[in-house]
Amino acid sequence: MERIAAEQRIDELRQQIEKHNRLYYVEDNPQITDQEYDQLMRELQDLENLYPDLVTPDSPTQRVGGQPLPFFEKVEHKTPMLSLGNAFNENDLRDFDRRVRQALGSQPVRYVCELKIDGLAVSLHYQDGIFVKGATRGDGTIGEDITQNLKTIRSIPLRLSRPLTLEVRGEAFMPKRAFEKLNREREERGEALFANPRNSAAGSLRQLDPKIAASRSLDTFIYGLGDLQGESVDSHSKALALLEQLGFKINPESRVFDQIDDVIDFIGGWVEKRPTLAYDIDGMVIKVDSYAQQEELGYTAKSPRWAIAYKFPAEEAITILEGIEVTVGRTGAVTPTALLKPVSLAGTTVKRASLHNEDIIREKGLLIGDHVIVKKAGDIIPEIVGVLPERRTGSEYPFVMPTHCPECGSELVRLEDEVALRCINPSCPALIREGMIHFVSRQAMNIEGLGEKVITQLYNDGLIKDVADIYDLHKSREQLLQRERMGEKSVDNMLAAIENSKQNSLERLLFGLGIRLVGAKAARVLAEHFGSLDRVMAASAEELTAIDEIGPKMADSIVQYFSLPSVHELIERLRTAGVNLEYKGLRIDSESDLPLAGKTVVLTGTLENMSRSEAEEKITRLGGKVTGSVSKKTDLVIAGDKAGSKLEKAEKLGIQIMNEAEFRQLLAEHPQA
Repeated sequence: MERIAAEQRIDELRQQIEKHNRLYYVEDNPQITDQEYDQLMRELQDLENLYPDLVTPDSPTQRVGGQPLPFFEKVEHKTPMLSLGNAFNENDLRDFDRRVRQALGSQPVRYVCELKIDGLAVSLHYQDGIFVKGATRGDGTIGEDITQNLKTIRSIPLRLSRPLTLEVRGEAFMPKRAFEKLNREREERGEALFANPRNSAAGSLRQLDPKIAASRSLDTFIYGLGDLQGESVDSHSKALALLEQLGFKINPESRVFDQIDDVIDFIGGWVEKRPTLAYDIDGMVIKVDSYAQQEELGYTAKSPRWAIAYKFPAEEAITILEGIEVTVGRTGAVTPTALLKPVSLAGTTVKRASLHNEDIIREKGLLIGDHVIVKKAGDIIPEIVGVLPERRTGSEYPFVMPTHCPECGSELVRLEDEVALRCINPSCPALIREGMIHFVSRQAMNIEGLGEKVITQLYNDGLIKDVADIYDLHKSREQLLQRERMGEKSVDNMLAAIENSKQNSLERLLFGLGIRLVGAKAARVLAEHFGSLDRVMAASAEELTAIDEIGPKMADSIVQYFSLPSVHELIERLRTAGVNLEYKGLRIDSESDLPLAGKTVVLTGTLENMSRSEAEEKITRLGGKVTGSVSKKTDLVIAGDKAGSKLEKAEKLGIQIMNEAEFRQLLAEHPQA
């Protein structure tokens, strides 16, 4: 076939195949047989093989998966993918409704109710209608680029019905039937079974080989817009309608209600119908429909005020408490864990449940051998909620907490005002091992390839004895290659990740050191305030408590930690290894020359030349703090097109108002933003 004719036929085939993909995978209305579909695909593949320069990223042939990736690139979400607050009962839903209506005054409110799909949250980016990038939610700010794996999901359109540039959010999941088929095949091959469809979907999308993801029959439901250019919609329900028109698969069970009573009734019906679905759900999501009202309600630090997730009541099961083991964490706390006779619960097999501390065991009246009631808190964490003493046979016996550390044999102590027993031996293998696992974790130094199993193996083999030794592992490359499941590529990737972690900003190192009571937020506050690890180490308790977020107990813990000679030796070894000890993040100083330094800024309306997330980032770079609502503490309101009640409130309060042209002029005068 000549090139011009081939090009025309390729375009026809792509349109036909994508049409039938949509009919089959999105609308559940196939109009041709599998054999006819395969014939179209083979013809397209043959023509693309004949003219490889005509292959495009949105061709249906690109769904089958390319070459395996060495690792996943990181992706920063311009608009954070925040988690939702939770409701567990009717009162929680009514409290949510009360807060919404109280904030919005006399405005009528509409709620959109949707099924909460139990899968993996993903972000999809389209440029001029072509799918260009897909990412996981990650920690909400930083995700992983899984574009090639997402292309294998046939309900995700590679080309939209209109050439729009947008970002959408949705849930990737594995249907129950596909999960059962996958586990049957794994059982036949003698492989370990997946625990539930959610874990299967998450594991499939994090495969470095896209062909594995392609074989797993994954699916998606798209549930929202992250960004949209060239068009606008004013409500969530209209956004869902637009997304469906563009070719996305939208869950058909969403409903719109004006009253919380109707929302509660709708949810009650799904508690019973939940098992009849072809996919897993773990609750319902309730959102305020109007985008203007969403903007007015704003956000907390962790979640939007205009949405809430109702979690279905936890499933319960009865099993036998076969034993209790104790483990030592990185802070020395000794935690008892229940060993249960395996029982199926909420789609997984439960064998263990945390008991937190000795007092919990006593309060629950647990005996080894008891029949116990187990549930999953929030459908995630197994928990013993009760005991059935009427089933006792007389063979049950009490559990006695150890008096000495099960790892190092040191005497356990109970510190003042604490419930937990602790091992306070700084040389305890458990403290060292768990401390290293924490050090490499995602919120700390974020060293990929050094997970719990690898750290434990390297520690047991004597290759690492503390966190500083991690930075000497490049000297042991040949020994690493001899370890089980450590090929040349994985070792080199791990060593590269270790080297890259040296450039992390100070707050990651501070958190990774595992200083008692210092979490990720406190670590950032310390890093931003002092600027360097040397200044943090030299700070007195008085200097520390002068910072708003640092209390006396945390200050004492920090001073005590940095008073230890062993800690000073560790820091020097990290310094010698080239680990950064300075804060690299943005420092906001009200005394600085930045034009918005120390100012609280509110964005309202639509900006023509930049997205909201871009505007927020630029405001932050100019020293400002972006908040979601206007109050007497607001210093500046930047108003775009169709600014609503926030602009009116700012005018009444006499707050400075800047339009988009003025904001752009400010940015032009300060190009560092």
